[in-house]
Formats: sequence, C-alpha cells, structure tokens
Amino acid sequence: MEKLERNLKIPYGRQSISEEDISSVVQILRSDYLTQGPIGDIFAKEISRKLDCNYAIPTNSATSALQIAYLALDLGKGDILWSSPNTFVATTNAALHCGAEVDFVDINPYTYNISIRKLKDKLVIAEKQNKLPKIISCVHFAGQSCDMEEIYSLSLIYKFKIVEDASHAFGAIYNGYRVGSCKFSDITIFSLHPVKIITSGEGGIATTNNKNIAQKMKNLCSHGIEKTNLKINNSHENEIWNYQQISLGFNFRLTDIQSALGLSQLQKLDYFVEKRNSIAEIYDSQLSNLSFQLPKVNKHNKSSFHLYAIRIPSQNKRKSQKYFYDSLLKANILVNLHYIPVYRQPYYENLGFKKGYCPEAELYFKEVLSLPIFPALKENDQQYIIDKLKKLDAN
Repeated sequence: MEKLERNLKIPYGRQSISEEDISSVVQILRSDYLTQGPIGDIFAKEISRKLDCNYAIPTNSATSALQIAYLALDLGKGDILWSSPNTFVATTNAALHCGAEVDFVDINPYTYNISIRKLKDKLVIAEKQNKLPKIISCVHFAGQSCDMEEIYSLSLIYKFKIVEDASHAFGAIYNGYRVGSCKFSDITIFSLHPVKIITSGEGGIATTNNKNIAQKMKNLCSHGIEKTNLKINNSHENEIWNYQQISLGFNFRLTDIQSALGLSQLQKLDYFVEKRNSIAEIYDSQLSNLSFQLPKVNKHNKSSFHLYAIRIPSQNKRKSQKYFYDSLLKANILVNLHYIPVYRQPYYENLGFKKGYCPEAELYFKEVLSLPIFPALKENDQQYIIDKLKKLDAN
C-alpha cells in the first residue's frame, strides 16, 4: 500500500463522470443535433429551476459568461470594474476586453472574499474622486458566497451594478438562497470546467432575473442574432428573413453534446456538494490541532467547497509554504496555489499596479495551499494527505 501511495498522484481536483453521464452524451451523438438543439434549452430551464432564477444562459466557458455579463450591463470605455485580487485572471480580463479599467478591493483574512470594511472605505474615497465603479464583480472564493446583502446595500447608495463570479460556488447557499438566484445581484456566472462542482467538459452559465439583460446575453452568445420577434423595416417587406443581427456578438454557445453532460451532472449537484462538505469536515477535524489556519465558513453560508485552502503561517521560516508545497508534491500530493493576486501578474504590472497594493491578498498568497478535494477522493487517499501534513508539521 505504501508503494502504491508513493506512485499514485492525487490531484487537487478532478471530474466525477458516471455511466449515466456517458450515456447521455452518446445519446446526443446518435441524435440529429450536435451543436444547437433542444437539450441546450432544457439544460437552461433546469438550471433556472434548480437555482430559483428567471433566466439561465449556458455558454462555452465561464470567461465567456463574464464577457456577456459585463457587456449586457453596458460596461465599456471610460467605465471601471472592481473585483477581488484573489481570483483567476479571467474575472478582470473580461472587463479589460470590454475597454473598461479595473481595480481591486483587498480581501477578508478569514473568508478570502472581498473585505466589506475595505470596500466601504474605498467607495468613500472613489466617490470624492469621481471614480466610482460601474460594476463590482464579487468572487465567491472556494465556494463560499461573499456577504451579498452588505454589497447590495452599498450598491443602492453608490449606484453600481453587481455581478457574482460564482465559478467556484455552484450549489452554494447564502442566507437561505441558492447562489445564482440573483436575489442581491444583477447577474451570476458559474464555471462548468472539469475541476469545478459539475462539468459540461468546458462551459459556463450566466443567470439573471432581468428579462432585458437575459435577452442581451442570449444575443451576445450567438453573433448578436435573433430568430424570433423579427422586426423588419419596410425596405425589406418583400424579402424572406428568418434571422436578423441586431448587435455585435460572439459565438459563445454551448453545444448539445456539452449540455447533455451538464444536464446529467446537474442531477448530482446536491450529492457533489454534500460529498465535498464531508471531505472538508474530515480535514477540519484532523487538522484542527496543527499550525495551519483552516477555512472559515460563515454561519449563514453553505460552501460548495470547490477548494479547501489552508494557510501556512509565514512567520514560521523553517516550515514555510514552500517547504510544505515541495514536500507534498514530492509525496505525489498535487497541492496548488489559489491565487497569485491578479495585479501581480506581469500584464497587470504593466498597467501600473504595484506590489503591496492589497496587503492582505499578498500575505494570503505567501501562505496558501489548496489541498485535494473532489467527490471521488478516496478515504485512504485523504488519510494519506492528512498523515503527511501531520508528519511535516511535527518535524
């Protein structure tokens, strides 16, 4: 067994694909539709039902979902979007593609989401400087929702729009509401990447309760084209038109093959979330007496636990983050770092951002390790991870 453990790599995350999932995809491959067919619409309706929102728009990636969300809220040149530095670069890259400027709000040292206190302070300063954001993109890091009621209340004062980047948080709950219900936001986006909660192979989702925003996002996904409610002017009255382009859009559509996999996976969403929470509880129980800071989930939240991120105290020079990182990788435990603060990336430094801009996010980056967590993680593999951590911490 020891030899097997040394040779078998344990990833930080991976998909769980069942025979039912495979069968659902094969069925589409044998059908008349591979790209745009009836399954995409069914998938969208089932997402809306599951998340208790009015509209759901599947896309070919979460990055695409962010792009159409920002554009549907008319983000463009001269506008500013704020987000968390503790996220993947796509959250703010999508805003830059819209021609907007981006800025960052430092994080809470326990939830690793946007700090409400620092957000309030930054808004006061921005109002005086006439540099308020048009949109705040709230990242639900690791699967735990930001404090959306607080952010929503601030939006009423400072008149910004809210997008929830819930790439990590499919199946999460905030104050009794499903993340994605958009009770406190204009749009929520999700990722269907294989390491996320459910997968369509690659894909994303945007949800909203606003009919006009939903229609804009649908049009943006499909070249800006509408095929219903055609409004042809008199100069075309004797011509046959079965579609019309009314705006500039993209080809961001999700195929029926992917939708079929996503629809099958959606049936197991609650099971996947419960399984991830069970794995997190085992980590909590067995690592609580060690030197690490463990994830904190607020009492009104239920995390979907896309990630289980621990912190290695940076003041311990002998047992540093690098020591644990290298030692665990050597033991074939593929821990990861989520995330390098976005503005520390070379591209963003070239935009003028400097080291030290968000001190809490930078300290977190120097301490974080993401441990393996996914529904198919075996008990003996998790115990192997825990035993290695205990041994390394004690040495």
